[in-house]
Amino acid sequence: MIRIIVDSGSDLLPDVAARQGIEVLPLLASVDGVEYRDGIDLERDAFYELLEKTGSFPKTSQVSPHVFAEAFRAAREAGDEVIALTLSSALSGTYQSAKLAQAMVGEEGIYVIDSLSATYVIALVAEYACALRDEGLSAKEIVAEVECFKPRVKLVAVLDTLEYLQRGGRLPKAAARLGEAAKLKPVVVLTEEGTVGLSTAVLGRKRALDALMKAIAKQPADKAFPAIPIYSYGTKSCEKMEERLRGAGMNLSDKRQIGFVIGSHIGPGAYGVVYVAQE
Repeated sequence: MIRIIVDSGSDLLPDVAARQGIEVLPLLASVDGVEYRDGIDLERDAFYELLEKTGSFPKTSQVSPHVFAEAFRAAREAGDEVIALTLSSALSGTYQSAKLAQAMVGEEGIYVIDSLSATYVIALVAEYACALRDEGLSAKEIVAEVECFKPRVKLVAVLDTLEYLQRGGRLPKAAARLGEAAKLKPVVVLTEEGTVGLSTAVLGRKRALDALMKAIAKQPADKAFPAIPIYSYGTKSCEKMEERLRGAGMNLSDKRQIGFVIGSHIGPGAYGVVYVAQE
């Protein structure tokens, strides 16, 4: 048996993941001194409501090497191999934690992959790995296929506010205030290096959606893989995007909500799409 393990930076909820045969290890988020396990201790809508109320920025903690090591040992004791897919090493120390745990328990039968991505990009890649496992591929074969597949998985998103980028130290306060005054809406992508990059910033919500559609058109979707509409808090803008995407002929799955880790940086009102680009 091959056990697929991800961290909650994938935004897969544990009950959903369990049905797909994926194990989720939670990252931690601390808000006003209270610590929450991502996807377990607080409903996601409640988290965004808390985010709007507090003036402080949530502190997020990576999965520890000890937690990874426990999961790896449990898999080995059950006679399973492990493929662990982590949040991008450019965004978190979780990949390094998993590698330390791998060294602690021994590398045999344990494979650790840096997703170079976040949120439902990781989820989509993990689901692809599960499909390969169900087809009977070996762990080594799955790892090789995943490494080829993951650069094809794209994320394009629109942020409704610059406030949370500023709170998290990713944007100077003066730039955030200027952008908010001008009603700028950033369009962001996940880069090949595993970072969040600015594609463009435009005036107003309608132009932002147009810019998102143009970004997708540059790397068209492979219709064999349903695209995943994603949102942080509030679905109105996401639903407008879904309408445009369907009109453009994209194959969509149900929309999914972004969790604590990425949500802390983008805030309420964000939306986007995760999809597999054509080869």
